[in-house]
Amino acid sequence: MPKNTAVIHDLTDPQYTDSLPLADTVLDEIAGRLADGATVVGIGESTRFSRETFGVRDQLFRRLVRDHGFRALAVQDDAGAAAALDAYVGGGEGSAASALAGAWRPWRTAEMVAALEWIRAFNRDHADDPVRIFGVKPMQAGPAEYDAVLEHVRLVAPERLAEVAAHLDPIRTVHEIEEHVQRARGVHPGRPFAEHARDALELVESTPGADDAAARMRLIVEYHERSVAGRGNYAGEAEVWAEAVAEAQGRTGARTVYWDGIAHTSAGEAVVGLAAERGSQAGVGSLLRERYGRRYVSVAIGFHHGDLGVAVVPGPAADFVDARLGETGLPARWLDLRDEDVRAQWDGPAKARVVSGVYTPERDAAEHLAVASLAGAFDVLVHIREVSPVHWLP
Repeated sequence: MPKNTAVIHDLTDPQYTDSLPLADTVLDEIAGRLADGATVVGIGESTRFSRETFGVRDQLFRRLVRDHGFRALAVQDDAGAAAALDAYVGGGEGSAASALAGAWRPWRTAEMVAALEWIRAFNRDHADDPVRIFGVKPMQAGPAEYDAVLEHVRLVAPERLAEVAAHLDPIRTVHEIEEHVQRARGVHPGRPFAEHARDALELVESTPGADDAAARMRLIVEYHERSVAGRGNYAGEAEVWAEAVAEAQGRTGARTVYWDGIAHTSAGEAVVGLAAERGSQAGVGSLLRERYGRRYVSVAIGFHHGDLGVAVVPGPAADFVDARLGETGLPARWLDLRDEDVRAQWDGPAKARVVSGVYTPERDAAEHLAVASLAGAFDVLVHIREVSPVHWLP
């Protein structure tokens, strides 16, 4: 568990917004520029561990909803997990924290709780025009699938329970720490999780009355085969995710905000430093740019240095755009690269810092995103000088 696990309950009050490094008037201006002519706005963070980068993204989203008529939020999670979030903001039972219980681990923070509570309050006051939440990934296996499979085996083939559990117990840990992160941290048990899952499927399929359990087990196999570790690829499934955004937007007609990392929201193809051998890859944002043209707007929120709880991140290498943005020493600054004068000064090939779950300061230079054109990848840059960690839910 990362440090800084104390739950913050007052992130929706003025003390939260006042502590952000950009003034309300500046956030208003940025949101207004983003909304001008946009159908989909991709707001990407260079890390998922910073309270400040999340806070700026959240505040921009709130303004896009409140002042500019955006009514959908796309998140990197599967359809089932996002449906639970959508049910909560639509007035469903339970708390924001309970709605997040099945969500992707990076969403399970007090900051995300505050965001969901704000959307729920907005929807209560705009019942005829609510904000909806949807996931960009297809339905995936969760902890309930493992439990159901084990219960089936316990009931119909108890002599095989220990063998099936030996395959499932280690691999279900991905719902707390992803497999590629376990490898990077040196806590992975060794055998690829997709292999364990396939072996468990073979065992389950041979048990009596296994139709439902086998279907759930196939979901588990698919989950592990399509993970970062299973694919050996950090880029995600860009075509599937982009199609999910476009399909939901087209079906509902809602102006949409897409929250993800900058590698996914970039409007241009990019090289991910941790997988540089793959060369330049299309991402969700670049596919959305192809589909929507300039009606897809891309924002990158980055930072210079700080304590993220999972690591203390030093100042960036001199050839990173983050270093250049931080030269002034201001707490925060922003650029609209669509402005001709700004584009002339800043455009060109660029590397931007990316801090993932496998980050270590010793390999800081490898943790980056490289693009052929900064202005082609991002319409707006927001840079924060110093960051602090999010607050993880228990």
